Amino acid sequence: MSPLSRDNVDVFGSGRPVVRVSARRPDETTSTDRPWRPVTLDSLPLRDDLRGRSPYGAPQLDVAVRLNTNENPYAPSAELVDALGKASTLAATEANRYPEREAEALRADLAYYLTPDAGFGLHTSQLWAANGSNEVLQQLLQAFGGPGRRALGFEPSYSMHRLISLATATQWIAEDRSDDYTIDPVAAADAVRRHQPSVVFLCSPNNPTATALPLDVVKAVCVAAEEIGGCMVVVDEAYGEFRRSGVPSALTLLPEQPKLVVTRTMSKAFALAGARVGYLAAHPAVVDALQLVRLPYHLSSFTQAVARTALAHADELLGTVEAVKAQRDRIVDELPTLGVRVVPSDANFVLFGLFSDQRAVWQGLLDAGVLVRDLGLPGWLRVTAGLPGEMDAFVNALRAVLAASPSLLAGE
Repeated sequence: MSPLSRDNVDVFGSGRPVVRVSARRPDETTSTDRPWRPVTLDSLPLRDDLRGRSPYGAPQLDVAVRLNTNENPYAPSAELVDALGKASTLAATEANRYPEREAEALRADLAYYLTPDAGFGLHTSQLWAANGSNEVLQQLLQAFGGPGRRALGFEPSYSMHRLISLATATQWIAEDRSDDYTIDPVAAADAVRRHQPSVVFLCSPNNPTATALPLDVVKAVCVAAEEIGGCMVVVDEAYGEFRRSGVPSALTLLPEQPKLVVTRTMSKAFALAGARVGYLAAHPAVVDALQLVRLPYHLSSFTQAVARTALAHADELLGTVEAVKAQRDRIVDELPTLGVRVVPSDANFVLFGLFSDQRAVWQGLLDAGVLVRDLGLPGWLRVTAGLPGEMDAFVNALRAVLAASPSLLAGE
């Protein structure tokens, strides 16, 4: 097949053919291809600590109901799509120039947005933005972790804390949460003193358990971090906007905790997962440190324009949060009627179980066209709060799976 045949090109208005990315690997040659010399991953000079590892990723399957990646199910309105398009078009008029290197206008908008949650005014110098909160976490570990340093987390929690630590050659140390997936403040502080980490990760609301941390846990960890010296405390609030009423943000602690960092994302509440925008709030000195490790012009003009436009439409976008929370609360209330346990949720997802074989339940749901997440947590699965019709499909499918195999419920 010719590289520019009608079967594998698109035309984007200009009349010029653009070759699609082929799913075929270069070493899968045909008689008309220029052959590539064979090579395997094992033959490359890969770092020893990366050998045998698998890349991060949730299953991306073509099913009717996808409830496995904690996405916001509400697509942007036509008005917002138009505004995003205009912002991108304006950015395109200067696409020949590098973007605004420090993204100061975006950071100012983020500071304004976070002020109500913080309870005090934030300044541009206290905000930092990057390509998704994962890049923010990576920059934190590049600045404060690395060879000879340790990062401490409390598992089960967001797996990227561990994976990015390993990718930056930072030793990862995991302490277990309590049986109810909470963190005891005294035990957490003791873990900091024992392990002497350079970075401590706390996730609130926690992924995958959806539980928010009381501020006394964050305070206890910060006190212990100050005692050992040279330790940053990172509170990952990717799902912060979904907290239940009365649950405070760790942002409120920033003025008295100079080594505290609070990270957020626009992927969840802002339904902007496709744009990859993450950010943090911290002391200006922390932002200065990240500027030492960030790549030049790391945040594109288009990303900055889209993020600023979304923030200008925050009221509209955050209006979907209440709808998502309603479906979350519905699941929390409804699943126990099926004999299923749930963990109280402050996020846009629910951890549910206990199952004698969670993989069999996962497969049964998938066979019914519903994809949830199996994180390898024995007995438990995670479901994202989706649209009302999607949650109907999920509940009905789960009911059918359990009716067909009652023994899947632990204790049955």
